[in-house]
Amino acid sequence: MPDSPTIFGARGTEVFAGIPVRDFQVSLDWYQRLFGCAPAFFPNDREAVWAIGERRWIYIIVEPERAGGTIQTIMCDGLEKVIAEIAARGLRFSKEEMPDAGVRKVMYYDPDGNEVGIGRIPAE
Repeated sequence: MPDSPTIFGARGTEVFAGIPVRDFQVSLDWYQRLFGCAPAFFPNDREAVWAIGERRWIYIIVEPERAGGTIQTIMCDGLEKVIAEIAARGLRFSKEEMPDAGVRKVMYYDPDGNEVGIGRIPAE
């Protein structure tokens, strides 16, 4: 994607991607199993934040009226290893897409129905 245009003329410096949930403790437990670690920090008593890379964060926030409709996709190295590690923590993906050669995405659904996809694209 080197020739793709960037938003704000490439001035974006960090990303915080939010996932609204209904029940903080239920979601906290589920996301810790999915990500394999505790949150990096808790900004308050209704949010938990995980680092997914340098200057990239994903967080849950208690907002019951908005819960269940988000779609997030995290691209990673070693997808098969990540899937196996998540399975060892008791979670299985629900759907899978393979839209092109070497491209794969698996989808997990949290207790509210929010989709967290984990995928890979072929190395260039």
